[in-house]
Amino acid sequence: MERLLLEVAYDGRGFKGFAFQPAQRSVAGELLKALRRVLPEVGELVCAGRTDAGVHAWGQVVHVDVPENTDLAKLRASLNALLAPEIAVRGVSIASEGFHARYSAKKRHYRYALFSSTNPDPFLYGRAWYINEQVDMASMNLAADALLGEHDFSAFCRKPKDRHDEALIRRVLMARWSRARYPLVLMADAEDSLGRERQGELFYFDIMASSFCHQMVRSIVGTLVEIGKGKRKPGEMLTLLSSGDRSLAGPLAPPYGLYLAGVRY
Repeated sequence: MERLLLEVAYDGRGFKGFAFQPAQRSVAGELLKALRRVLPEVGELVCAGRTDAGVHAWGQVVHVDVPENTDLAKLRASLNALLAPEIAVRGVSIASEGFHARYSAKKRHYRYALFSSTNPDPFLYGRAWYINEQVDMASMNLAADALLGEHDFSAFCRKPKDRHDEALIRRVLMARWSRARYPLVLMADAEDSLGRERQGELFYFDIMASSFCHQMVRSIVGTLVEIGKGKRKPGEMLTLLSSGDRSLAGPLAPPYGLYLAGVRY
């Protein structure tokens, strides 16, 4: 057997998350089902980070052990034919000796998409969190600066039911909001029959850390958006972080705005 590294992208809306769940449709379940149709024998499927129900991925990394001398190009083509359009295998390669998709990872990068406008956009439905309010990006970035470095993120993490004493110390390497191009290229030059200007702003929140605990990014985004709306002050982020009190954080941002953008080894 030899170990393969798979780079996987998926639209998470139709799945109960990445991980296997009894009687539930999962990304791992569909991927393993497709692998077993193509290859006579496959090993355990291991991912870099288990995404929750509704969360998307562009750069999920998976490892799996398969028979030696497997034709990688043929395998990729076969998997994509079986998994499209919700799941795409972007790359297949032979992993280095001792590689482990989860434990070998050094950094994980998540991106959250936020759409602020007086009008909803059907083309962003299920792919960005829509809010009918303006947000101040400068205030959100000022607050996000407090996240950088190593901290106890108990205030932003859902503790496992069976491991209440688990350490929730994480090291955040990047936390930054930026504006993205809007409208989308697909409709950028389409005419408006009433001559109205397109209104709205699309924001991305990029965060990179050594690892993340459960619901950490969505909780952080929910809190930062409250700051962007003026409901909290940027300076409150450091106080909240130091408190370790989960009940003080903002609401969870919806899962469909979140993307596992990439993993670095």
